[in-house]
Amino acid sequence: MEAPGTMQVESKSIQDFALVMQQAERIQPRPSSGVPSRIRLELDPEQVKNGLGQLVLTVVKLLHELLERQALRRIDAGSLSEDQIERLGLTLMRQAEEIDRLRQEFGLGEQDLNLDLGPLGTLF
Repeated sequence: MEAPGTMQVESKSIQDFALVMQQAERIQPRPSSGVPSRIRLELDPEQVKNGLGQLVLTVVKLLHELLERQALRRIDAGSLSEDQIERLGLTLMRQAEEIDRLRQEFGLGEQDLNLDLGPLGTLF
């Protein structure tokens, strides 16, 4: 039975994905009826919203970290004026505050936005 506030997506193209995700017990295979097998994926709109928010904020956080590192390189190289450094610092600070505000709005912790970058380590 479908939980209130969820929707179902049926597609052969998500079958491989569904098999991988089946361990999470969120996916229920349909009973075999001789018809080619399809997998039913139960989606909770609230979880989709938060998952998408987490994904977007993680990408934004990654870009923010890259911008900060590039800014430090330019400052160290001496290619920015004092005024440019001040504006850049203020912009990056406001951006970090907005990322933090959105993170809290989605109910995410600091570690929820961290990425494992393999041999490069983690995002922060």
